[in-house]
Amino acid sequence: MSQQPRRRLPENYMVIWVDENMDMTNKDCQNTMDQLRGVVNQVSLCTTADECIQQLNENPEEISFVISSGALGQHLKEQHQVWAQNWPKIKGVHTTIKHICEKLAIAIKQCNQDHIS
Repeated sequence: MSQQPRRRLPENYMVIWVDENMDMTNKDCQNTMDQLRGVVNQVSLCTTADECIQQLNENPEEISFVISSGALGQHLKEQHQVWAQNWPKIKGVHTTIKHICEKLAIAIKQCNQDHIS
């Protein structure tokens, strides 16, 4: 008996991946995208912080999950950890795509439950 694919609820949030060095021909980038798409249907790609901010400003009512990676994330990791402690909307600083996907899945599940109730 074949297993039915798991049905996802319509998305009431957006996921943005911002990386100044994004190259979707790169196997690592493709792998990261594949893993993210295992959790969400759509990921918006931004190569600059300004693009990310523009998307956030265009969708002010939408719940947003922003993933920063590459040079942007690596150089600021220590600052992000301190910064994240002082901002309740920042849910964590993670360094592996597996951990990001696990936390994203939990957050999306909560988002969907909140949307239903």
